[in-house]
Amino acid sequence: MPRNSARWAVALPLGLRQGEALGLKWADVDLDKGKLRRNRQRPKYEHGCRENCGRKPGFCPERKQVRAETADTKSRAGRRTIGLPAQLVALLRKHREEQQSERAKARQLWEEGDWVFTTAVGRPVSPYSDYHEWKDLLASAGLRDGRLHDARHTAATVLLILGAPERTVMAIMGWSSSGMARRYQHVTDGIRNTVARQVDGLLWEPGEEGEEPSEEAN
Repeated sequence: MPRNSARWAVALPLGLRQGEALGLKWADVDLDKGKLRRNRQRPKYEHGCRENCGRKPGFCPERKQVRAETADTKSRAGRRTIGLPAQLVALLRKHREEQQSERAKARQLWEEGDWVFTTAVGRPVSPYSDYHEWKDLLASAGLRDGRLHDARHTAATVLLILGAPERTVMAIMGWSSSGMARRYQHVTDGIRNTVARQVDGLLWEPGEEGEEPSEEAN
């Protein structure tokens, strides 16, 4: 199983934005109570070298941090507490154990930052690397290419299909307006209609709708 595989287990059911997922710290996660507090964004960097080193800002040897590690998410709705499914709690426990093993192997090279998802030496994962890991994951699974943000759309769609109250979906997704939920209405309605047609075809033969029961059935 690839490193940080729990990253995608977090993305799909919880609908976290990339910056929110990569900005998670263990202090935000209560595995005993099954809760996750989301109120930070991942640090952002820019080049610190006088001449372009040819690397992404996050990999620049003299990088400068331009966003504090504890910066608030972009809206009040983004600062939210989310309940964790039991299976996700188990995956995160396993992920923490694997991270502790990596910390022991890295020894003095480990850079402690309390990040949930890190490189092999404890540094926060760069959005660039995260993006390519998502693409590799889709390719290895034989799935069609998709945007990283599609995982967030999937989480929202599933919640609405399951009939979760709109206010609950808004709280989980960090939406400040109910208009966001309405954007998904045509998607969820289409899926519900497709399921209804499939059930209809499974339970009734064509032409049976509305037929009167025969005397033998009485």
